[in-house]
Amino acid sequence: MGKTGIIGGSALYTIEDLKITEEKKVTTPFGDPSGNFVSGVLSGKDVVFLPRHGEKHTLLPAEVNYRANIYAFKILGVDRIISVSAVGSLKEELRPLDMLLVDQFIDRTNQGRKMTFFGEGIVAHIPFADPVCADLRNAIIDSNRDAGITIHNGGTYINMEGPAFSTRAESMLYRSWGVDVIGMTNIAEARLAREAGICYATIAMITDYDCWFEENESVTVDMIIANLNKNVENAKKMLKNTLALLPASPECDCGDSLRSAVITPLDAVPGEVLERLKPILGKVAG
Repeated sequence: MGKTGIIGGSALYTIEDLKITEEKKVTTPFGDPSGNFVSGVLSGKDVVFLPRHGEKHTLLPAEVNYRANIYAFKILGVDRIISVSAVGSLKEELRPLDMLLVDQFIDRTNQGRKMTFFGEGIVAHIPFADPVCADLRNAIIDSNRDAGITIHNGGTYINMEGPAFSTRAESMLYRSWGVDVIGMTNIAEARLAREAGICYATIAMITDYDCWFEENESVTVDMIIANLNKNVENAKKMLKNTLALLPASPECDCGDSLRSAVITPLDAVPGEVLERLKPILGKVAG
């Protein structure tokens, strides 16, 4: 039976109901993760928790070492990750304090973040048409139908570069594309989790209307923090409810994402690269 990883976003740095069994610093071939990993039990399930931006929120979205974070989850035995993230809404019906379970992403980063474990002598192209594990997303929905929280099932998350918020012109452009919410972090996590064969889903906590909604005041950090603090309590409730009903092991095919994705013959890959990627390649490496 695997473990469930939880990535805490802005304002979610601890989970009070988590019965902690260990706090561990993990080193990886890709550098240092965002902080120590806290292992424990939540709703009867084994959980590994990591605050994305560090325990004291010291990392910008582009400074997060996403590869190290996901690699560490993999070697700690995690087979599912639930990411909790603050987002802005690009649709009037998606209101601040609502939750949205993302099912699609658009990448608008400048590619300065490392979003693949591959390269340096090994090439792989993962299938990514459906970037979120449908089984995990549905489990979150099904276990929270009676939670008293407004949860929207499905939506597109556009990953901007940040750290500045959008210009009004950008915000209006993304609305014209039919995008639902905007954030700064999740595309790298989703891609790397897929490469690592880990189920991934996002609980997007809506904090504001970005800056397109001129009837509303412009987005400020104070506004976002106030809404975040309210949203975080609902996110914790959702996590507890989900874990209580989550099956012991995934039944989807996320774990087989590399089955036909690696293009390079393994005997042509440098030995040190193969060694580094052993936890990621798993069965593919024999």
